[in-house]
Amino acid sequence: MNPPVNPSDRPTVDVVIATRNRPELLRRAIAAVLAQTADCDLTCLVVFDQCEPDESLAEEGPDRRVRVLANTRRPGLAGGRNTGILAGTGDLVAFCDDDDAWLPEKLEAQLALLAESGADTSVTGITVEYDGRSVDRVPTAEQLRLENLARRRVMAAHPSSVVVRREALLGRIGLVDEEIPGSYGEDFDWLLRAAVHPIAVVPRPLVRVRWGGSQFSQQWQTIVDAIDYSLGKHAVFHRDPRALGRLYGRRAFALAALGRPEARRAVLRTVRVAPLEPRAYLAAAVALHVVSAERLLHLAHQRGHGI
Repeated sequence: MNPPVNPSDRPTVDVVIATRNRPELLRRAIAAVLAQTADCDLTCLVVFDQCEPDESLAEEGPDRRVRVLANTRRPGLAGGRNTGILAGTGDLVAFCDDDDAWLPEKLEAQLALLAESGADTSVTGITVEYDGRSVDRVPTAEQLRLENLARRRVMAAHPSSVVVRREALLGRIGLVDEEIPGSYGEDFDWLLRAAVHPIAVVPRPLVRVRWGGSQFSQQWQTIVDAIDYSLGKHAVFHRDPRALGRLYGRRAFALAALGRPEARRAVLRTVRVAPLEPRAYLAAAVALHVVSAERLLHLAHQRGHGI
């Protein structure tokens, strides 16, 4: 059991925001971090990836500050996050995507829960914003057990809601994996490692997440390559046909979106492993030109989901 985070001791928190060419959204994200009600010493580390750092964002206050950094590690989101992690010294590390925004009480609620539970990692629920709609998504601790997480990617456990103890992050969990092709799914890869021990959940939607704006939402070849990497890395997927079928189905869908002839074989492989996996049939519909991948992705985003 970890020592509790005691709010009366004014914990130190590093908030890492990796960014690339989204200045207006970035300023909104930073403002929301600085507006937190938590009684803590907070440093927001803004890491510019493959673009010029905006030094005008730097800010210094008695217990709230903003540091501006350039990504000094592998280009991409994973390297950007690791640059921020390693530049900080806080007892706790949090992440926020540059197009998301925390509610003011988000960090306060998580510090209290970490103090009570002694957990290494905490997440909150999110409010998904897409195409003028808002949908609340709140994970449960049961969903975030390793076996359940492998079987069903819990999108509600969003990286912008994560707070983790630095000792665990640099120790048993480890940094963000920079070897993942295109940094696609680096957050899920990290969450699988964190989920070896219980993850504490604040059951309230405390992060506003812009959905569908990800650079990965239609980078289909990167998705295929990253899924292949994940299948080779995580044994947990191979212990459960439903978990394996989920990844096979996503891979088949990406191949179908690319118009690859091997998509049909990928669909058949998915059905053999997990006959009830819905992505297999979505992939088949795309491969047979019944519907476009973009249309299905749009419909999923409207419900606060991915494919």
